[in-house]
Amino acid sequence: MNEQQGRAMIEAEGLTKFFGDFAAIEDVTFKVHEGEVVAFLGPNGAGKSTTMKLLTGYLAPSAGVARIAGHDMAVDRLAGSAHLGYLPENGPLYPDMSPRALLEFFADARGMDRRARRERVEAVIELCDLGAVVGKPIAKLSRGYRQRVGMAQVLLHEPDVLIMDEPTAGLDPNQIHEVRETIRKLGRDKTILLSTHILQEVEAMARRVLFIDEGRLVYDGPVDELTRDGKGLDEWFRELTGAGAG
Repeated sequence: MNEQQGRAMIEAEGLTKFFGDFAAIEDVTFKVHEGEVVAFLGPNGAGKSTTMKLLTGYLAPSAGVARIAGHDMAVDRLAGSAHLGYLPENGPLYPDMSPRALLEFFADARGMDRRARRERVEAVIELCDLGAVVGKPIAKLSRGYRQRVGMAQVLLHEPDVLIMDEPTAGLDPNQIHEVRETIRKLGRDKTILLSTHILQEVEAMARRVLFIDEGRLVYDGPVDELTRDGKGLDEWFRELTGAGAG
C-alpha cells in the first residue's frame, strides 16, 4: 500500500455492500491522503460507483466503514459532507436555469450569507471557466460545459475532498482536455479520487492508481510502478481485471 505524508482524507475500511445475495463490493480497504490525486479503475460493473456512493454516504455499507476527513459517513454524514464535493456520473442539473442561477440557488440552499455567496459564485465561475455561458440556459450548453457547471456546483462550499465518477465520460477530445486542466488545477490543493475508463487520464492526472475487479481491490500503488517495465496501463488493465470484460 502506498503511504503518503499527511492526514487520511478518504478512508475505506473493509467496505462491503450486498444487494440481496449479490456482493457489489467486498472487503475494500484503502486510504487517500491529503493532497493526493488517485485514479480508480475497473471494468463496468466492477464496483467503482458503488464504492464511491458508500464513501460519500449515498449508500450505507453492509459491513465496514467509510470516512471523509475522519468522519464516519454512516453516522456523521453532515460533518463529513462539509469537507466533500461529489460529482456523480451524469450528475443532475436544472436545465431551465442558467449556470449563475443554479450556483446561486445551491449557495442559498447551503445557507451561505449574501457576501460569501457572491464571492464563491464568482470564484467558481472563474475557476471552471464558465464566463462565456454563465447566463445561458443549461439545456443549451454542450456536455463539456454542463460537466463544468456540475464541477462548479460541488466546489461552492470550498470542500477539501473531491470524489468524481467518470468526470470526462462522453466528452469530445477538446472537452476532455478542458475538464482535465480544471482537475489538474484543483489537484494543487485538494484531495481527489476519480474514476475513469480513459487510461491516458490516469498518467495525465494521477500519481497513484487503484484497480477494482469483481468487487475486490486488486492493485493499489504508484502509476509509474506499473509502467516502469515497459508495459502500458492498458496491458495492466487487462491483466488485473481478467481481460477487462465486465
